[in-house]
Amino acid sequence: MSNGQQPIYVLPEGTLRTIGKDAQHNNIAAAKIVADSVRSTLGPKGMDKMLVDSMGDIVITNDGVTILDEMQIEHPAAKMIVEVAKTQNEEVGDGTTTATILAGELLKKAEILLDQNIHPTVINKGYKLAKEKSLEILDTVSERVSLADRDVLMKIATTAMTGKSAERASEHLSNLAVESVTTVAGEGIDKDDIKLEKKQGASVEESELIKGLIIDKEIVHSGMPRRANNAIIALIDASLEINKTETDAQIRITSPDQMQSFLEQEEKMLRGMVDKVVKSGANVVFCQKGVDDVAQHFLAKAGLLVTRRVKKSDMDRLAKATGGKIVTSLDDIAQTDLGFAGRVEEKKISGSEMIFVRDCKDPKAVSILIRGGTEHVVEEIMRAMEDAVGGVVSALETGKVVAGGGSPEAAVSKGLKDFSQKYSGREQLAIVAFSEAMEVIPRTLAENAGLDPIDTLVSLRAAHDENKVTYGVDVFTGNIVDMKAKGVLEPVKIKTQAIQSAAEAAEMILRIDDIIAASKLSGGPPSAMGGMPGMGGMPGMGGMM
Repeated sequence: MSNGQQPIYVLPEGTLRTIGKDAQHNNIAAAKIVADSVRSTLGPKGMDKMLVDSMGDIVITNDGVTILDEMQIEHPAAKMIVEVAKTQNEEVGDGTTTATILAGELLKKAEILLDQNIHPTVINKGYKLAKEKSLEILDTVSERVSLADRDVLMKIATTAMTGKSAERASEHLSNLAVESVTTVAGEGIDKDDIKLEKKQGASVEESELIKGLIIDKEIVHSGMPRRANNAIIALIDASLEINKTETDAQIRITSPDQMQSFLEQEEKMLRGMVDKVVKSGANVVFCQKGVDDVAQHFLAKAGLLVTRRVKKSDMDRLAKATGGKIVTSLDDIAQTDLGFAGRVEEKKISGSEMIFVRDCKDPKAVSILIRGGTEHVVEEIMRAMEDAVGGVVSALETGKVVAGGGSPEAAVSKGLKDFSQKYSGREQLAIVAFSEAMEVIPRTLAENAGLDPIDTLVSLRAAHDENKVTYGVDVFTGNIVDMKAKGVLEPVKIKTQAIQSAAEAAEMILRIDDIIAASKLSGGPPSAMGGMPGMGGMPGMGGMM
């Protein structure tokens, strides 16, 4: 301070503040690092990542959201890019890597404009215009799809699995994915109605679709049957045991007779509960709450197959699969509330008992049992199946598909370059930057396949200049071919969601011009990465970055 004045401290000691372009560059740098960390996993020739946590547990995957989730990222701007991947995963189930790479590239192109002294709000305005136009272009290059187009749905599922461990059995797994979605499809489709269960110890080809449900529970009593054909199923959300009082209470017993009377009364109450279940006509019971030992004995005597403490989500699926209703009071149980399954049985899979509810009449909830040789293999096949199921569901939700191989991104890029000519101000530069950022997807596909990215992009642009909107990069031959004819199809929702999420995250990060990072109470300044809390790698790996 001049004139010998004392400095004025507004922020507490140890706080670091980054202002203006430094703040923007730091945030963009963090976002680019996140995008680059998953970039090599994109496409059929993408590589896998091995992630090791502090406990030494290993995850081997090329699924974008799984990689980012396991990396334990701390940098706030980088976390925003991770949110893009998570949103993509929740909304679509596939395309997480695409969304992440696109967000990083949009910020990379914006950085060049910032260095040319173009204001962030101008860039954001151009990006917003480009985003809206992109969605229009995607709508024009997409084609209709419905439940009747089974071949198209199979291609969508196969495309989602390409480049993953499940690819070697993609035909069988794609068939399971499509069959499961078409089975549960009604007025709408809910991904949660398709339950994926994984068990190691068998080949991938032994994975199967259960037209019913798999419950990871066992039958409660050894005296009960292990199998019930033509099962009449009661779904009970009430405990088959004597409820304790809500307030503290004591029962004073002063003689053995009173004790005997008390036990007989308790047994009578439990027998009454069991009688109500038996009279309903059910021979299989799924109970969401507990079943008393005495009640188990009476149920076993009556020849019922019973399991307890079934999760609420499984109870809801059982209701959809069997056509039964969940009963909350044993007094209300009626024949009309019961569900039906052709067979209910307990089987031991990989050393643990599971209950299979099979051959339901018109199931609106199903299960897929995923098998694999080892734990890591079955985990990755599970992720591939989630992508495949999510892709098929998304395609049917919007009713539209596009070709893959970078063709929709190339079509959007070309359309945006033409669209930018309508603007003469600085927004035009932002629209052109958005257009160039879209080409990161075909360029990355080419790079990961060992192709020359410049030659590939030139050939791709030439094909799209001739209005060949379905032409993309064939990573196996290195040529630009009709991806629709090759059977490489994706739901249009993957692309629209990726563009929306990536653009909105980029716009938000660009608006930040001041970062205030307070030190923790334990002392010490904030860690590296431009004064912000660090973007740490995996524990025990010395930083993945």
